[in-house]
Formats: sequence, C-alpha cells, structure tokens
Amino acid sequence: MKQWIKRIVIVVVGLILTAILLNVGVVLSQNSKITSMDTAASFEADCILVLGAGVRGSSPSPMLLDRLNQGIALFEVGASDRLLMSGDHGQTDYDEVNVMKRIAIEAGIPSSQIFMDHAGFSTYESLIRARDVFDVQRVIIVSQKEHLYRALMIADMLGLEAIGVAAEEISYGGQWARDLRESIARIKDLVLTPFEPRPTYLGPVIPISGDGDQTNDSGN
Repeated sequence: MKQWIKRIVIVVVGLILTAILLNVGVVLSQNSKITSMDTAASFEADCILVLGAGVRGSSPSPMLLDRLNQGIALFEVGASDRLLMSGDHGQTDYDEVNVMKRIAIEAGIPSSQIFMDHAGFSTYESLIRARDVFDVQRVIIVSQKEHLYRALMIADMLGLEAIGVAAEEISYGGQWARDLRESIARIKDLVLTPFEPRPTYLGPVIPISGDGDQTNDSGN
C-alpha cells in the first residue's frame, strides 16, 4: 500500500510540475508581444480585437469595460480603423457583443467600423473566427495581461501576426480562481490548437475591410 501511495504522490507532483513549466513557457514565449499603445499604433493591424467578458443585462462587467476602454483608446490613436468585438451571444437574453458595440458607438466610433463576432464563445473561437470569418491576418488583441499570454499563443499557432495591449492592471474580485482557470486553459489550448478543432459556428466570410454593419442583428 505504501508503494502505491508513493507512486500516486510522484505522479501528482510530476503533473503539477509539468503544468507549472508549461505555463511558464507560454508566458515567456509571448511576453515580448505585449506592447505599449505607441508600438501598437505603428503595427498596421487589420483590426483591434477586443475579447468579450461578462455582462449583466446591458451593462459590461468591470473587466470588460476596461478592455473596451483600451480598445477604444487604440482606435483613437490610429492603431487600426476597425474594431472587432468578439464575445458570447449564444442566447437571446445574454449578449456581450451588442453591449460592446454600443459602448464604442457612445465613445464616438462609427458603427460601420465596428464589427461584432456573435460566436466568440472562447478565446480560441474568437481567434480562429477572426482569421476564417473576418479575414484578419494582422491583429492587436486587447484583454487583461494574464489572458493575453494565451490569446497570443493561440494566434501564433493559427498563423496570425499578433501583438497584445493589456487593459489597465486592476485586481478584480475572485482573481485567484481566474488565475487557476487560466493556467488550466493555457495547457488545454496548447494541446488542442495545433489540431484546429472546428469552432461552434463558422459561416460566410465578412471581410474586416468592409462594413461592420453587416454584423448587426437583423433589424438593427
């Protein structure tokens, strides 16, 4: 029995060490791609991709609002003339992307220059759809820094030229749980992304160089 316990302990410790090393590897390999506003302004990106986060009714979560503020600031300094809002709109009563677009419009950005990806259900799906649906090749990704490491890793694996600009560094409630989930998600996406699993939805190509109002909901 003691031998079995030792073996189990060795396996568990080995798995934990492997997970730590993989996470460190992702962070170190992508850290240099997280840049300043000034660097992003000269990147000549096809679009600024703002990754979705939670909303409550018509109000963005503090985390999402910080991402939106950073994406809008990048647009205003000329980093790109296209915003791509990618988030979860899988249910009629839960809609991240229309909230995101509304806030950008309220900041003075023309509707036609704001695209919505209604099926950005995960970081991976947001990025593969940016490539395959919106015909994006060069992209500035906006999220919190801890999330950007994984997003940039996925972009690299999908053949996208990408840099990241982090939203303002703020400590949000439940940060430890998000950090744990992010560590696990990095390993998952590191393993699965090379196989390019099909996203939940694809659909016709809507070039990011066109009219963002093509992505509006019917009747909007």
